[in-house]
Amino acid sequence: MDILYGLHPVEEALRAGSRSFDHVCVARERSDRRLQQVIDLCRDQGVRVRMEPRDHLTRLAKTTAHQGVVAVARALPTLTIEDLLDSPKDRPRLVLALDGVEDPQNLGALLRTADGAGVDGVVLTERRAAPLSAVALKTSAGAAEHLRIARVVNLTRALEQLKERNLWCVGLDERGSMDYDAFDYTGNCVVVLGREGEGLHEVTRRACDHLLRIPMSGMVSSLNVAAAGAVVLYEAARQRRVRRQTPPAPPSVKVKKGLGS
Repeated sequence: MDILYGLHPVEEALRAGSRSFDHVCVARERSDRRLQQVIDLCRDQGVRVRMEPRDHLTRLAKTTAHQGVVAVARALPTLTIEDLLDSPKDRPRLVLALDGVEDPQNLGALLRTADGAGVDGVVLTERRAAPLSAVALKTSAGAAEHLRIARVVNLTRALEQLKERNLWCVGLDERGSMDYDAFDYTGNCVVVLGREGEGLHEVTRRACDHLLRIPMSGMVSSLNVAAAGAVVLYEAARQRRVRRQTPPAPPSVKVKKGLGS
C-alpha cells in the first residue's frame, strides 16, 4: 500500500481513478471548505473516511506537511514501454525519460512539469532512482496520478525500443553541441534527463540521437535537473502548440494559359 498525503495529491488520486483506496484519514482538528471537498469526493466514490487526531496523521505520513488528510491506497500501476507506445495517438508523441534521478522532490517536480507540458509518457528506471514515494507524489501535486509511467530495468534498451518506433532521443547535456531551442520537437521525440550533479550515464549519452545544452550566462554551469527539465519540456510544448495553431499553407495552383496569352 502507498501513503498519500496533502490535499492536491489525495484529491487528484481520487479524481483520476487510477488506483483503489483502502481508506482516507482526515484530521479532526481541521474543518474547512477545501477539506470538505475531499471528504465529499471520498463519499461519492465509496471510499471510507476516518476522522483521526492530527498526531495520528503525522505518524502515518511521517511528516507534519499532510494538510490534514492522509490516504492509504494501492500503488500506482506502472506500464511497460510497449504499453506507452501501443496507446493510440492522433499527434506526434512526446516522452520524458529519466536516467536515475534520485531526489524525490526533483522527481515530483518533473512529473508535475511533464503533466503541464502535455507529455504522453514518462520512463523511469527501477534501480538507483527515486521511487514514486509519498514525497515525490506530494511534490507532483497530484500530477503523477494522470501520467502514463513506465518502469524499466535497462534505460538504454528502452531508448532503443523507442527509436525503433521512430522516436528521436534527445539528451540534455552541458557538453551538447546544439542549443535546446534549436531542436525541432514537433515530431516524435524522447527528452532524456540525467542524474543530479552527474548528468547522463555514458551508455545513455551514446544512445541519444542528439545532445542538447541550455546556454548559461552566469557563473554557474548548469541548472538543477527539475529546472532544466521545465525549460526544455515547455519549449517542446511551445513548438507543438505553434505547429497546431499554424494553418497549413494553401496548395499552389497552376494557372493554365489560354489561347493567345
